[in-house]
Amino acid sequence: MTTDYIIFIHGVNVRDRRAYEIQADRMFQNIKAAVNNPSRTLKPVILFWGDIAADSVITLHDGLESSSKWKEFWFKDLRNEQVLPFVGDAAMYLSRFVSSKIVQQITTQALDQIGLSVEELKNPPKEDRLHLVTHSWGTVIFFDILFASRWEDPEPLVSKDTRNQIEHIRRGFFGIGGSEEEKGYGIPLASIHTMGSPIALFNLVNIQGARSFNFTPKLKELLAALKDRLGKPLLWKNYAHPGDPIAYPLEGLIPLFFAKTQDLVQVEDVMSPTSWIGQAFGQSILSIVNGGTAHGSYWTERKVAQMIGNVIRSTQNQP
Repeated sequence: MTTDYIIFIHGVNVRDRRAYEIQADRMFQNIKAAVNNPSRTLKPVILFWGDIAADSVITLHDGLESSSKWKEFWFKDLRNEQVLPFVGDAAMYLSRFVSSKIVQQITTQALDQIGLSVEELKNPPKEDRLHLVTHSWGTVIFFDILFASRWEDPEPLVSKDTRNQIEHIRRGFFGIGGSEEEKGYGIPLASIHTMGSPIALFNLVNIQGARSFNFTPKLKELLAALKDRLGKPLLWKNYAHPGDPIAYPLEGLIPLFFAKTQDLVQVEDVMSPTSWIGQAFGQSILSIVNGGTAHGSYWTERKVAQMIGNVIRSTQNQP
């Protein structure tokens, strides 16, 4: 039986691995119910990295608390529970040492949970497919691993072990970055689902021609390869809650990063439902203070899971 692997990766300030796995599994069950195709197997691949930067963020928080003026700052809950975790985890990931540890951890998890060796990924079952479901900073992490040019720097900037792991996971995603012989390796990616994603901000480096977080060349290579193999543009749904301060639209930005890509990828911004409270208060300060609730709402919003399932079901008709 053919398999659809649904890869989940979380965002910032996720420290309890078991709670996250339960949350992701509940979303997976809702997605599975929406797909409702007994002829295919759906398998979750739940990636966790939140323990790696935790100690450093705690140290930073303790330093702030020790300041004699900290009590005079406004919105301390907002700072502690939303701004600090996001900026802290993001800053830690910018360190090549920390990001290398995250790469090693989630690469091992991905290969273990998919259940195929690096050699088996060279020729996986023909109809198997991958689907990415990424939240918040997890989107930046996964796109960095798959597409950023910074991992191609010579040693000692990137260790041999880290480089090998990057190559393994890139080849597993349909031969990204490999030789011409390796272009047919891996399980093809059939859909991308980004939730509360700030990736638009980090792709600003492409406009100025910077190299470190430039996702463009490898991503365009993947899109072209997938179009050749699957015969259709890649489906990319970008879910955003109107009260989520981390979420940004992508539809209008993709043409800035890729020339003539309309036949390679179909990007759609999808507004996640908001509660009656959010509708009532709209763009007030309450919605800003409550932004953390909006940012985490995608995991439990049934309509988001329903749309992800609908997209996956539509890709199963591809040859």
